[in-house]
Amino acid sequence: MKIILGISAFYHDSAAALTVDGVVVAAAQEERFTRIKHTPDFPVNAIKYCLEEGGYTIDELDAIVFYDKPLLKFERLLETYVSFAPRGLTSFLKAIPVWLNEKLFLKNLIYNGLKEVGNYQKKSVTLLFSEHHLSHSASAFFVSPFVSSAILTIDGVGEWCTASIGYGEGNRIRIEKELNFPHSIGLLYSAFTYFIGFTVNSGEYKLMGLAPYGNPSSIQTAEFIELIKTRLVDIKDDGSIWINQSYFDYATGLRMVPDKKWESLFGFPRRTPEAELQQHHCNLALAIQTVTEEIVLRLAKEAKRITGSENLCLAGGVALNCVVNGKLLKEGIFKNIFIQPAAGDAGGALGAALAVNYIYFDHNRVADNKTDQMQGAYLGPAYSDKEVELMSRMAKAVYRKYPHFDELSEYAALKISEGNVVGWFQGRMEFGPRALGNRSIIGDARNPEMQKKLNLKIKYREGFRPFAPSVLIEDVTTYFNLEADSPYMLLVAPVQEERREKLPNNYENLPLWERLYFKRSDIQSVTHLDFSARIQTVHKETNPRYWGLINAFKQQTGYGVVVNTSFNVRGEPIVCTPEDAYRCFMSTEMDYLVINDFLFCKTEQPEWQNKEKWKRTFKLD
Repeated sequence: MKIILGISAFYHDSAAALTVDGVVVAAAQEERFTRIKHTPDFPVNAIKYCLEEGGYTIDELDAIVFYDKPLLKFERLLETYVSFAPRGLTSFLKAIPVWLNEKLFLKNLIYNGLKEVGNYQKKSVTLLFSEHHLSHSASAFFVSPFVSSAILTIDGVGEWCTASIGYGEGNRIRIEKELNFPHSIGLLYSAFTYFIGFTVNSGEYKLMGLAPYGNPSSIQTAEFIELIKTRLVDIKDDGSIWINQSYFDYATGLRMVPDKKWESLFGFPRRTPEAELQQHHCNLALAIQTVTEEIVLRLAKEAKRITGSENLCLAGGVALNCVVNGKLLKEGIFKNIFIQPAAGDAGGALGAALAVNYIYFDHNRVADNKTDQMQGAYLGPAYSDKEVELMSRMAKAVYRKYPHFDELSEYAALKISEGNVVGWFQGRMEFGPRALGNRSIIGDARNPEMQKKLNLKIKYREGFRPFAPSVLIEDVTTYFNLEADSPYMLLVAPVQEERREKLPNNYENLPLWERLYFKRSDIQSVTHLDFSARIQTVHKETNPRYWGLINAFKQQTGYGVVVNTSFNVRGEPIVCTPEDAYRCFMSTEMDYLVINDFLFCKTEQPEWQNKEKWKRTFKLD
């Protein structure tokens, strides 16, 4: 038996994962415990949780593995500064002391971090390091249902690699082709994230969500696409790219791009965070989204050409771009696609552990070409009824406990159908950035006011932000043009034609906010402006309680679909504990909270109108 702990840390989205003979026992991001979103800190709390869940001590581990190789990263840093010298001197003087004082001695940082987890014998620890993109590849392929598969990883940058094409078979992965820094699809996308006023490494999903507000028939959008492809990036037939570094600062500077140069190129200045969004911002978001789709499709075709496989596994931060994934599925390049739900750096912890299990220890791998091994991504901590009762006593919370889940789900479904917003907290917390029905906020997809209510009164975030539908797998084709499972909310597909409303001829030219609130379908609150939706299919086998809630809603309304958004407010990580959930419930205009079999009604809570008492301040994302 091989017990392996994987760790990712010191950049962003620190996490830990525990595997036993390739079975994923536990995985969690450190941010959920510390409440610091995207924290880079050593994942002390996540490691403690993983070891407790498995029932192991550090001394019982067969290996601890870090998700990338710091010396290779330092080599890239030095070579990049030498190549660009004298440009980037200020950045060099800031970065090098940090590396010389800390990151070159990463082993010591890890050993010291482990001391905070618990006592252990240093000589008993086998500490290993996996290459960054191998960790990504392993995180997708080794938990996929496939015996063999092409593997595509795309992110900002690991050590040198920014994208890779690989092939997995049995317990082996072979990297066939790599794209290297500074030419990076992820960093290209992040540069536009920065220029449109969102935060790099967290705001990319906002950029993706803004793209449907762009006008695809606009001359400006076409001009933006042309400028990107002629001035910024040269796209090769195989999907590899060459980025014109004279327009970028990320290699040696302290910003993503030179603001004035991009202002001259696109005709408007960089948007400051929180400034009003204009149509040109939306059109530029659509332009870079369109270019990214073209690049990824070419990479996928190259992966198909090299491997000849009918299967594809995806990982890396760009694999979280569900619009790209939906286009990839629609193209039919591969018969089957599996996307790691924790595709970013957090998933690297899991991939590193799996790479060591299968490649280093040569453990036999079994796959059935049907079922993935992510267990619905429900790999985090769960909380007992006793813990919920203790939290309730401490908070003076008022609740009703239901003896039968069917009664609870029917009541919650009724409240949702009446226009209420329900916090839904069940079982083990999700691993990865998506809430999949265990740490979710639920609303009625039919309600045309639900998107506005959730954004402005619950999440306290930008009003344009779209929401995802959770739909019973049995009913997915009733609402969406999707002929595949999407359990991890990583595919975008169109709403069925018959559910759409006819739009006026001048719709594309209406102001942004008028288009947003114009009725588009009978499931308005999950229908994007381009009639697409980011879909989660809900499976009774994987999550019977969430399936039961949606099924109860269907029995009452005839609709087997609800709005699902993550259980948090803007800037806050998804809630982890009952205490986190109750605080979020009390500090927002959420109407009901369900934790396990306990129901909390807002108006029955002491001081329910005193939201300031419960509110915590988080750095805006």
